[in-house]
Amino acid sequence: MRGASRLRGGLAPVRATPAACLLAASAALLTACGHAVGAGGSIHVSGASIPLPADPGRADAYLDIRNNGPADQLVSARTSEGGTVTFMAPAAGSSAMRTVPDIPVPSHATLRLVPNGAHLTITGARALPGGTQITLTLVFAKAGKVSVPAVIADPPAS
Repeated sequence: MRGASRLRGGLAPVRATPAACLLAASAALLTACGHAVGAGGSIHVSGASIPLPADPGRADAYLDIRNNGPADQLVSARTSEGGTVTFMAPAAGSSAMRTVPDIPVPSHATLRLVPNGAHLTITGARALPGGTQITLTLVFAKAGKVSVPAVIADPPAS
């Protein structure tokens, strides 16, 4: 082999290609942005955030769930800071929110958990100071557990 060096044991050195570098950088970026994938690979969770709680002991969490597989259901959730997580959704024909036992996740779609739609409410957790990060663990009926980091967002500067 002209121009190629070999390491002990006959192995050739590995050189990073631009594609490999791009793949590694993309994986690091997705991790830094709080992206998580379920065990079966069909559920992807991203964009988890928690606005700085106005009332101590109660906070709402918002995130995006991408389902690339069959319909599923978000059946439970917990936080790294303890407390109880309940599912909230608008009452039919009203802007009032009600507690629901689960959140349906349609097949081959993205479900956004948002303030005026379905979302998570956390009560009884330890203090959630702005700028910190906690872990949300979501449990899906089919996809199983998915853990994702969520940032406690400080209010915008005025």
